[in-house]
Amino acid sequence: MSVKALEFYSGIGGLHRALALSSVRGTVVRAFDWDQAACRVYAANHGSDVVQKVDISSLEAEDLASLDAELWLLSPSCQPYTVLNPLAKGAEDPRAKSFIRLMEVVLPRLVQMQKHPRRLLVENVAGFETSSTRERLLATLRALGYSTIELLITPLQFGIPNSRLRYYLLAKHGPESFAGTDGAEDRVWRHIPGRGADWVDTRAQSGEEATDAAVAPVRAYLDEDSGTEPPPHAIPDKVLEKWGRLFDIVLPSSRRTCCFTRGYTKLVERAGSVLQMNEDLDTTTTFDTFLAAQRAGDEGAVRLLRPLRLRYFSPMELLRLFAFLPPSSADDTGQGFIWPEDISTKTRYKLIGNSVNVRVVTELINYMFE
Repeated sequence: MSVKALEFYSGIGGLHRALALSSVRGTVVRAFDWDQAACRVYAANHGSDVVQKVDISSLEAEDLASLDAELWLLSPSCQPYTVLNPLAKGAEDPRAKSFIRLMEVVLPRLVQMQKHPRRLLVENVAGFETSSTRERLLATLRALGYSTIELLITPLQFGIPNSRLRYYLLAKHGPESFAGTDGAEDRVWRHIPGRGADWVDTRAQSGEEATDAAVAPVRAYLDEDSGTEPPPHAIPDKVLEKWGRLFDIVLPSSRRTCCFTRGYTKLVERAGSVLQMNEDLDTTTTFDTFLAAQRAGDEGAVRLLRPLRLRYFSPMELLRLFAFLPPSSADDTGQGFIWPEDISTKTRYKLIGNSVNVRVVTELINYMFE
């Protein structure tokens, strides 16, 4: 018997894809999002009859009861909780209201109607675990009879070279507990119980380049290098001249990239890593030479950076790092991803940056149904 699921704040369908790749026989029967571009991408990949463009704060219990879903997958807006937003207000932020209403008004009504989901998975940015929204969410779920587990997990723990630490909450209705937790509901786990150990940032232990050897190199996720000049997705000279020294630059042989956000290619700091395709040159030495020439008044100093072949990751490469697609060396027959032709590259970056890591969620779904 197939598990019926609802997907809230569905974006481009990362939670849908995670369920499809899990060991659970599950079907997303309805997905909800307000972003028109996201809904169009979702429809292209999963069908227009599944996704519904709607203000989630307008959903009523009666709207959801008829769908008879036993699993809810939710990835609400992270802007109220992210450390990148200095004005983040948590539960007081207007962007938090629809999620709070869904949990505190709609879900209790469904419990009264005995049409509630048996399991929930919530994904959000690291930082959510210290918010007032989290406190209210836990209080509501426990009052309604759900057992919960909270986790902070990064794709690095699953061999993916992307440092994207995220908060996850799993909930089950009734007396059933989570495997390996011994009822420790107040702990925020740094690994899936019974699977491995807490992740440790090895850079803090033995230098900037230290990393877990089990993590794949970045090159496994890259498009084939065309060898053209400038390379596809090259960083414009005017950006390099002014901001180049602030980029997080990685090599194809690197085993880590920074967290990619919706501001990738628009922002420089803390928006995601960029690639240096030429591994024969030392990055620091090259930039030192460039900066010295710039200070000496050389108006064409940016030419000194061109041999590095600096570029942004392509949208397809980010889809691989987010595990929507397998690494480039793997056979992805039948596992492609469709972009509607009129979805711009800028919009693709924004939609991917708003999404989830499919591999991590797949493992959490498997764990939740053990």
